[in-house]
Amino acid sequence: MTADVAAIVPTHDRAALLLTTLRSVLWQRDVSLEVIVVDDGSADGTDEVVERMADPRIRLVRHEIPKGVSAARNHGAAQARAAWLAFCDDDDLWAPDKLARQVAAADASGRAWAYGGAVHVSIDLRVMSAHLPPTPERLVARLPSWNLMPGGSSNVVVRADAFASVGGWDEGLVNLADWDLWARLAQAGPPADVRAPLVGYRIHGGNASRDAGLILREASLIDGRYGARLDLGEVHHYLAWVYLRRGRRRPAVRHLATAAARGHGRAVARSVTGLAQRGLGRLVPAVRPRPKPDHEAWVAEAEAWIARLREAGGPA
Repeated sequence: MTADVAAIVPTHDRAALLLTTLRSVLWQRDVSLEVIVVDDGSADGTDEVVERMADPRIRLVRHEIPKGVSAARNHGAAQARAAWLAFCDDDDLWAPDKLARQVAAADASGRAWAYGGAVHVSIDLRVMSAHLPPTPERLVARLPSWNLMPGGSSNVVVRADAFASVGGWDEGLVNLADWDLWARLAQAGPPADVRAPLVGYRIHGGNASRDAGLILREASLIDGRYGARLDLGEVHHYLAWVYLRRGRRRPAVRHLATAAARGHGRAVARSVTGLAQRGLGRLVPAVRPRPKPDHEAWVAEAEAWIARLREAGGPA
């Protein structure tokens, strides 16, 4: 018996990226799928992109005035009829068996939510790096202080009743709303995991995670919310990599220094050494570093399904 899953895709002025994202959502196999696209006040022809797909599984919900990504996700969830919910940002990609494998893992373990691994993908749909998922035990242990979930908001599948019971997305948060939701789900019970690269996180100039100031403001809002202080050293280490991918070395160095001062000197040293060894001191988004040896199989597996998206027309 196939699971009923609603895929909720919030979008705002991303018509140029949305088509490829929706292709990867619609090719999900071995599930009964409904797709709810929440157009949060777009002015770039997003509705035309959706209509051209002419797929009866898609429903388009429109906000004439933007309400924010978390409100868009909640609106999509409220419209869903399926027993399971999954959220995909309008620039991310899914492996064709993502939903089926995650629901199967959750069912097999009796858990209400599940996640997998991820890869970073360039704008021309080439795999840049792999992000293996932590074990459920490690993820849950770290969530009060740091978010180890790979793939951002596009990773988790959750039972609709479990999502409702924890209150859905916090509409006062943007960049860290996923961290906040995972922490509340973890308080209700641990997740299941699938050790495979199921999510493609596309790196491009418009990533929401580029806004370092917003991330730090939101970090201060959730600091201590779940019984532990946030690991701000990890936050600054992450922000250093955000700036490196944009080719902005000076702010990256500042965040690396702050991360080291907050107790992450070893992690910073490993990052600097890795950059030097791979010749990435001038890292820009188009650069695709050679994957670590233990990640090569993951990159190859992800490349196999991402190649199908390139063959289908690639970026819109």
